[in-house]
Amino acid sequence: MTDSAGIPGGTGTAGGGSKPPRSRRRRLLRWIGLGSAFVVLAGSATGWWLYNKLDGNITEDTSAASELRRYERDRPAHFANGAQNILLIGSDSRSGRDNARYGQDRGTQRSDTTILLHVPADRRSATAVSIPRDLMTEIPECLMADGSRTREQRAQFNWAFQWGGAGCTIRTAERLTGIRIDHHMVLDFGGFKKMVDAIGGVEVCLKQPIDDSEAKLRLPAGRQTLQGEQALGFVRARYSLGNGSDTERMERQQQFLGSLVKKVQSNGVLLNPARLYPLLDAATSSVTTDPGLASLRGLYELVRGVRDIPTDQIKFLTVPRKPYSADPNRDELVEPDAARLFQQLRADQPVTVAPPKPESENGIEPVEATPSGAPRDGAGRTDGGTTGTPVPVPTFTGTTAGMADCR
Repeated sequence: MTDSAGIPGGTGTAGGGSKPPRSRRRRLLRWIGLGSAFVVLAGSATGWWLYNKLDGNITEDTSAASELRRYERDRPAHFANGAQNILLIGSDSRSGRDNARYGQDRGTQRSDTTILLHVPADRRSATAVSIPRDLMTEIPECLMADGSRTREQRAQFNWAFQWGGAGCTIRTAERLTGIRIDHHMVLDFGGFKKMVDAIGGVEVCLKQPIDDSEAKLRLPAGRQTLQGEQALGFVRARYSLGNGSDTERMERQQQFLGSLVKKVQSNGVLLNPARLYPLLDAATSSVTTDPGLASLRGLYELVRGVRDIPTDQIKFLTVPRKPYSADPNRDELVEPDAARLFQQLRADQPVTVAPPKPESENGIEPVEATPSGAPRDGAGRTDGGTTGTPVPVPTFTGTTAGMADCR
């Protein structure tokens, strides 16, 4: 049987009815193509909006950059091409809603925590060196917020940030270590809490309960996952835990950072968009950086360089120090130990760390240096192959991110 359109078995007519199957397929493909294009364009627009939002979150520290350019001739030279040294500064600023609860805003701030992060050229390890806030050192002439300049003087390290912000702190660190600082980041209390909350908290282990009213911290002994407010109290508490020294506080900070690194490297964060975006949003909106890092791309390049480093090669230690001879409440370097550490970093040579003996009276797992931070010599590299004679490599008391597990 043939219909009026001449198509055997067909039901359509020349003047109307259903369209031929081939025409319907073409129409369906056009709609699929248009829908796919819309999805791609919408996804691209959303991705571009998110990128620009995160990129615009970052605060660029132009004043520090200007100050460093002014004193460029006085700064150390680069000794290892491809290596990077980043100064991480934790500010105790009370300005802003998130920080006001920790004290009255007097218009000044000091560096509550300062860590020199060395990332070698081969990107196979990373070394984070805590610089004690009470370390007595030479602080150069610095530009103050009111436009005046301080005189060069010997003072405790964290006064540099109060007097001249990140620029003064960088120059002080460079004078102390002889190491060129390539980048810096400043993070305040509120930003720290946001980042911890964004990844769902960080796990630590406590041997004893903590009850510190000043740090607003009350925790039972054992395995604990600290959220933002608790985490801030944990890394800042000083007088109610252990012997109340800043050395013990730096130990807690290093323990916490080791656990944080493991958490961020886990699939639960980096491969989970629900966790990754809040982390990126919290990080970019909380940091003030030099112009070289003041973009999402700049931060991504830095993170990409360290994200695959094994946790047992991410090392934490405190610069070798001891009580200051003129004031036991301050610190001074232990020499030649500190000089040897700085030389290792300048030459981009690996730093070896080993844990100290456990201290049963501490409220946490001990993770870092003894009070003096004195290194122990061990066998290591040769003298460059000319004679094959082993050259001792100093081993410093410290920890790694791989040691941060609860035991």
